[in-house]
Amino acid sequence: MKVVILGSGVVGVTSAWYLARAGHEVTVIDRQPGAALETSFANAGEISPGYSTPWAAPGVPMKALKWMFQKHAPFSIRPKAVAEAWPWMMQMLANCNHASYIVNKGRMVRVAEYSRDCLMALRQATGVQYDHRTQGTLEVFRNQQALDGIAKDVEILKSSGVPFELLDRDGCVAAEPGLKASSHKIVGGLRLPGDETGDCFMFTTALAEKAAELGVKFHYNTAIHRARTDGNRIVAIETSIGDVTGDVFVGALGSYTPAFLKPLGLKLPVYPIKGYSITVPIVDETKAPVSTVMDEAYKVAITRLGDRIRVGGTAEIAGFNLDLPKARQETLTLSVEDLFGGAGDQSKAIFWTGLRPCTPDGTPVIGPTRYPNLYLNAGHGTLGWTMSCGSAQVLADLISGRKPEIETADLAISRYAA
Repeated sequence: MKVVILGSGVVGVTSAWYLARAGHEVTVIDRQPGAALETSFANAGEISPGYSTPWAAPGVPMKALKWMFQKHAPFSIRPKAVAEAWPWMMQMLANCNHASYIVNKGRMVRVAEYSRDCLMALRQATGVQYDHRTQGTLEVFRNQQALDGIAKDVEILKSSGVPFELLDRDGCVAAEPGLKASSHKIVGGLRLPGDETGDCFMFTTALAEKAAELGVKFHYNTAIHRARTDGNRIVAIETSIGDVTGDVFVGALGSYTPAFLKPLGLKLPVYPIKGYSITVPIVDETKAPVSTVMDEAYKVAITRLGDRIRVGGTAEIAGFNLDLPKARQETLTLSVEDLFGGAGDQSKAIFWTGLRPCTPDGTPVIGPTRYPNLYLNAGHGTLGWTMSCGSAQVLADLISGRKPEIETADLAISRYAA
């Protein structure tokens, strides 16, 4: 079949790769001049199945209210964005209960664990390089109350068979020697040895090249106008270079997917949650992280990428605004310097922002729609990099008429029908 994929971020490109491997003729369309130039460009670098956790959780509404009055808050709302974001926010709040949290986290871990296995197989098959490391993720806690509060997450890790280690202060330093000078600031940590790290942009651009070798056609610098239908089927995508026809179409436009679907009468509850990162060159190896360290207090991820440190965090409701406020950079700098002081040259930090396509329940939307030849692979939130390969393999199986290796019935857009 001829499959047309809309979007060339990490989710779109992995979808193209797996569909091409399955024998389909694949075309990818994107308005950018190359792959992975938006949300996939400078994310936190984590491949963290064990930390696949929905933001909608018990206690989050009260925490969010407190954060709004903190200078270095992990969450913020811009007043001008409230009206537009309100319906999505209400859906998210409806998921902030224990029962929904268990269901949603279970779904997310299922996709993420499978995706990590798919990535490992892909890496072995292709030899793709992307500054990857396989040394796990360590979440550090600055007070005992926060450490004690992860009991429910630990239970889900146990039930899902995800390996983990609960560490005291010395155990955290043993896993991440760069924490030695700041060890007095933490009380313990949760380590997931199966997690990985890597540069998402490097991975996506390298995989796009390999996909092209398989025959995938990439149409960059191409604006997507709308889908043209005939009855209940999509027949073409109207673009700035003309109509692009196909047998099957895949929406993988991240935060822009809802706008594409709206004229088709499909309502996808995905909202762009703004995140920020800084990329800093390492100047002292002995003080730098060896993998990813999650600073629970600020909800900031500090990741080693080759000779650089990537620091990512903040969840901001700001619509599609892409400005770079100095205050957001200050929070990221504070976290990394407080834990790994002197490891990087902050005078050379590169500041970036991206829009994470978040669903109100945290789970991505993967699978068919009521249009029999339109599929979705979107809404991965902060975990597009983590879930990309597994999501793409699932999508390729569904389009090819094969039964996926994991349960997928609860991943489709139909779960929002009620």
